[in-house]
Amino acid sequence: MPELPEVEVVRRGLAQWAAGRTVAEAAVLHPRAVRRHLAGAEDFTRRLRGARLGTPRRRGKYLWVPLQDASGTAEPEEGTALLAHLGMSGQFLVRPEESPAETHLRVRFVFDDVVDTDLRFVDQRTFGGLSLHDTLPGDPDGLPAPLAHIARDPIDPAFDDDAFHQALRGKRTTIKRALLDQSLISGVGNIYADEALWRSKLHYERPTATMTRPRTTELLGAIRAVMGDALAAGGTSFDSLYVNVNGESGYFDRSLDAYGQEDRPCRRCGTPIRRRPWMNRSSYFCPRCQPAPRS
Repeated sequence: MPELPEVEVVRRGLAQWAAGRTVAEAAVLHPRAVRRHLAGAEDFTRRLRGARLGTPRRRGKYLWVPLQDASGTAEPEEGTALLAHLGMSGQFLVRPEESPAETHLRVRFVFDDVVDTDLRFVDQRTFGGLSLHDTLPGDPDGLPAPLAHIARDPIDPAFDDDAFHQALRGKRTTIKRALLDQSLISGVGNIYADEALWRSKLHYERPTATMTRPRTTELLGAIRAVMGDALAAGGTSFDSLYVNVNGESGYFDRSLDAYGQEDRPCRRCGTPIRRRPWMNRSSYFCPRCQPAPRS
């Protein structure tokens, strides 16, 4: 599933290409793509017709686009946003209007100020989706209501390091479980958790109650660094299911130190990287650099 860097790459592409454009028509080609829009596909397309897209925003693995009327000065329905979750395979693609429809094309947007290009939401596994929602009153980010429980992410300027440390200590769990808890810190998934823990020399089963303030600071620094590196590389692509809006894959997978590196020598000490089953996933770590905590 795309994590923060991959979703941010998509957000930046949408901001560059779609922000400020007015929707002439939206066509839903598969009802599952808008299943979270409870009023149905017809209502979804009706409410988007004539709406102007604001600057896309993101929190963790979610992105949304504020909606304005065609003048760009007011919202068509106060506090409305187009919310997108990419799921396992969701893609936003900018395509020539006359190009053949993708096999898994789910939603198509046509704009009134672009005659030869449209925006497509393609989703092979249909775990992602689009929906329209009210935004939280008074929220400075215009956060859609379904995201009220999602914490800020570590590259958000408003992320509170001290509050995170206190919440981490109070969780009484293990560190990787805490990093994947989107109500505590958002945007970190399995790949970047393993990478940040490797950089911090922390075992994934380290109890959060043992985390000191300096260790938390070091871990947050590692998370931000690995996400910054991934952003610079366009994200991590293991297959064709993650691409940016131009259809290009990221290449951060070439720089992974722990995730997916089973039996390869640790780049720091040379010890073979190990993989262990973990919560229906896998955890990758160096047994020498990241020793298991004492029971």
